Amino acid sequence: MALLEPLLAILDTARLTLRAPEASDLDAVFEVHADPITNRFNPAGALVSREAAQALLEGWQAHWQAQGFGYWAIALREQPEQLLGFGGIMAKPIEGHQGRLDLNLYFRFRPQAWGQGYASEMAMTALALAFDQLRAPAVLAVVRPSNMPSRKTLERIGMRLKGALADVPGQAPSLLYEMSAEHYATVPKQVPPPTPFGA
Repeated sequence: MALLEPLLAILDTARLTLRAPEASDLDAVFEVHADPITNRFNPAGALVSREAAQALLEGWQAHWQAQGFGYWAIALREQPEQLLGFGGIMAKPIEGHQGRLDLNLYFRFRPQAWGQGYASEMAMTALALAFDQLRAPAVLAVVRPSNMPSRKTLERIGMRLKGALADVPGQAPSLLYEMSAEHYATVPKQVPPPTPFGA
């Protein structure tokens, strides 16, 4: 996977600024990932310490340093200092999926940002990065079966249900969604309508 130029550490979409996470984002990382509302479908639950948030952030930053891309800190273009959430693509092993590194699509937003199409807008940019610049064969996303808002978002951007992963002991398998390079070439590139809040 090719190392990207540093200028891709900041990208603008129609409404959003997407940039590489910084050390100063620690408070926002903790707030978003420690919120029980944003983690209502997360079988691991919310983060319980700033140390855990620090480890998460440092992992994201290490990926940026090694690969030249990774999960973004996401804000409105008009309010770049107020982070809405985090998301993007990162190369990581997906448990139960052949033990290799895959590009994983991820997003987590503050509740006040839900229902406005920000996840789709970010995700479409991430898919363009994956296929147009990284020339990736596929992008995957893992989601809990009950997480209907995220499932609808994935389906609206054209990702298709590929299978299930027994990744949470004692619970129903997670669902594995995929966008292949071949399928990406056929899907519309405009951002789809937002998933209704609370759907």
